[in-house]
Parts: sequence; structure tokens; C-alpha cells
Amino acid sequence: MRFFSDNAAAVCPEVMHALAQANRVDTAYDGDQLSAALDAAFSTLFETEVEALWVSTGTAANALALAALCPPYGSIVCHGGAHIQNDECGAPEFYTHGAKLLLCEGRGAKVTPQTVQDLLATVRDDVHQAQPAALSITNATEYGLVYTPREVAALGELCRSRGLGLHMDGARFANAVARLGCSPADLTWRAGVDALSFGFVKNGGMSAEALIFFDRSHAAATRFRRKRAGHLLSKGRFLAAQLLALLNDGVWLRNAKAANDAAARIAAAAGERLIHPVEANEIFLRLSAGEARTLRAKGFDFYDWGPGEARLVTSWDQDKADVDALAAAIGTL
Repeated sequence: MRFFSDNAAAVCPEVMHALAQANRVDTAYDGDQLSAALDAAFSTLFETEVEALWVSTGTAANALALAALCPPYGSIVCHGGAHIQNDECGAPEFYTHGAKLLLCEGRGAKVTPQTVQDLLATVRDDVHQAQPAALSITNATEYGLVYTPREVAALGELCRSRGLGLHMDGARFANAVARLGCSPADLTWRAGVDALSFGFVKNGGMSAEALIFFDRSHAAATRFRRKRAGHLLSKGRFLAAQLLALLNDGVWLRNAKAANDAAARIAAAAGERLIHPVEANEIFLRLSAGEARTLRAKGFDFYDWGPGEARLVTSWDQDKADVDALAAAIGTL
């Protein structure tokens, strides 16, 4: 009974059907009919004109977005627990050709205008230090917390006042929207976001993520960067097909709600074991080594997350019986 990562979830039926339908001759790279439909589809979703590029990984989406927002001699502000800092093997630095990451702190991997301003105040305005060019936030965060539209807007206002670009790592953006019940527009461009890495693989996709530019001036150069980085797939229609299938009839939101609901049922059973509030589809628990062994002996699979802690992640296709069994098992520890 797997609760270790939504990356390992099955591909949803709508995506598999779309892939089969795309299995025909069409123009190569991103010149096909499906890729050409992405801008309009995402523009409808976000209620404004956007440019949407498919890429095959979230790491590429994040790194390409940051390369558009930050020069090689600049710096990018992010939380110390951010995925771009801890889990991307230096890809942001590589794609930007050397930009520096400046690290903030904050509970649950969230930053605030004050923590960002405090960090910016430590950077001298001279040629000897990498000048901040962008802020990157993750929604939902690496600890499963969700930024509200108001919180994003406060950061967006700070970015505008300081001349910074604002990037959102949305590996679990769908889960954040499902939690808040807000418009995707309210959580992004209306709040000042310039670029969004919109995650689909964790939410029922196979191998496609979307890089959305609300500031469309960055898109043209990013198409060259995508090619140079080896992410311009010759049969790109199969990536576009996945994204369109998940957007159609709100499948992306339905899947995210299912994952969030499963996490909420487990959280209710966990009670005071919770380390962070459960606002999306990640659960962080206090578990002794013996308790972790007990759960694994009953067939539950999850990550250890430091001494006495565990991380569990629910997926769009999580079996209800498995969720109920886990909740019951946690309740008997």
C-alpha cells in the first residue's frame, strides 16, 4: 500500500486515451496541432493571454523559468527547504549559467514579505555581490502548506517594488487550487506571478509538465533555451496531448481533490502526530522507529523524513480501502 510519492501514481485513463489518439503522423517537435492548442487552452484556464510550453520534467520547468527571470550574475531568493535548493542537483544554477540561490527561512517552507525583505537587506548594492533578480516560491510547499492569493499578492507587490521577477514552482499547484477553491488566475498572475511551473506528472500525467509565462516576453528566448537544454522532444505532440487531456473537463482539478481528500482522512486519524497542517496531499508525522516498522510490517510504504519523522503522500488514484486501513493503523499505534 503505497504512500511514498505521487510521482509513482498511475497515469489516469484520460491521458492514456489521449496518447493513443495522438499516435499518428503529425509535424515534429512543437509544430503539431496539439502543441499549437496549448496557448489557447491555458489562456482560457487562466483568464488571460499566456504562452505555454511543454517540458518533460518539473526540474526543467523550474530551471527554464528561472533562467528567463535571472541573469547569470544575479541571484534568486527562495526558501531553504525549496525543491530548487535541495532536490534539483544544481539545475537552476546550471540553466542560469551560474546564478546564486539566496535562502530564506519560514515555517512549513513558506516565505513572507518580511523574511524576504530581511534577506534582501543583507545584499550590498555593489558589483561584488550577486544582485537579486527573482523570487521563487512553491505552492503547495515542500511541507504541504498552501499560499493563499492574498499571501502571493503580498509577495508579488514586494517583487514589483524591488524589480524582482516572481516564479511559482507549482509541482502541486493543482492541489493548492483544490484546497483553496479559488481561480487559478487569482493565485498566479493577478497576484503578480510572472512564470508558473504547472505540475501534471504528480496529478495523473505520464511525462509532461507545463511552463506558463504570464509575462509573455520571456517565452521566445525560452524556446531556444528549451532546445539547447535537450528538452525539445521530436514527438512533442505526446506531451501536449497529456496536458490537454488533463485540462479537458477539469480532470486536473478532480484528480487533485481526490488526492487532497485522501490526505485529509489520514490527517484526521493522525491527530497530535502531525508536524505540519495538512493542506494538500502531503502528511508529515511524528513516528518512532518502532512505530514506522509496525506500519511497514502491515504493508504501508512511505518515506522516513529525519529522526522520528515520516512523510506520506497521497495520489489521485489512492485506493480508499488503503487509506482507511492506514488511518486505522495510525490510530492504533
